[in-house]
Amino acid sequence: MNVGDRVRLMSGREEGIITRLLDNNLVEVAIDNDFTIPVARREVVVIAAEEQKYMQQDETIIQPSKRKEPVAPVLAAQGVYLALVHQSEELLAVTVINNSDYDLLFTSGEEREKNYRGLQNDKLAPKATRTITHYHLKEFEKWPNLLIQFIQHRNGSPSIFEPVVKRVQFKASSFYKSKRTAPVLNKEAYLFQLDQKPVTVNPDKIKEQLAEAVEKSENYKLTAPEHEVDLHIEKLVDDHSGMSNNAMLKLQLERFQDALDRAMATNMHEIVFIHGAGNGVLRKELQKILSRTQGIKFYEDARKEKFGYGATLVRLK
Repeated sequence: MNVGDRVRLMSGREEGIITRLLDNNLVEVAIDNDFTIPVARREVVVIAAEEQKYMQQDETIIQPSKRKEPVAPVLAAQGVYLALVHQSEELLAVTVINNSDYDLLFTSGEEREKNYRGLQNDKLAPKATRTITHYHLKEFEKWPNLLIQFIQHRNGSPSIFEPVVKRVQFKASSFYKSKRTAPVLNKEAYLFQLDQKPVTVNPDKIKEQLAEAVEKSENYKLTAPEHEVDLHIEKLVDDHSGMSNNAMLKLQLERFQDALDRAMATNMHEIVFIHGAGNGVLRKELQKILSRTQGIKFYEDARKEKFGYGATLVRLK
């Protein structure tokens, strides 16, 4: 017997769903998907899948007014989910869903005021599900936190996966907004994704990245720009014959911004940008950037006797 199995009481004609395994000899059964009672295992019998399917079809024919339109499935991201699915208007089946291409080893339990109680553990194949417990909506305020621990695995995988521990706390403000179609089950549910993406651990790759970062930090030294920075395009590239005006302007502005940043970072007092007279486009763009940049005392035309109107002096704070 498992949580979620539909059973019939041998002492009567009542039917229900197993909501908890209380111990080796006792189970909790929700009668008519509503009130729950403890029942000895020997007093219940699992309803065969074929019988249950037949009864559901028969019930649909007898009570067509209760027929529900199928929920349209939606594409869900791969991963591990917790879904609370209505068994009735009041009773919810809490189900772990493995919507991935990996095997899933998991344990689950409830946490009440730091006291832990284990529920279920299992190995789920890809695209498989397992019901771990049931909750009543009328007792929402009394629901415990759910603690799900899992690890993904696949034979032949070249790397390992980090274990994941997820604590799910149910809050009314977010719970009722989480309703959507659950993957694999293709049923409407209150859905919570327990992972984002499987996180692979590659120790060699991590060491290599750390070594590269250390080497870069040790070798990198911030240098101040020249006092006079010539932004004429022929000074920046060897051959600009195939460049458009926009491409040339973009390159000139990038060189200007780099020199200005380094001048400010190295505490230079002033710097001169040579842009030429021309049609004044580059000069206007420089002044536009300078006007909204903090850390600048003022800017003005550089010495006319040397540069004419083709250079701008920037005085830094």
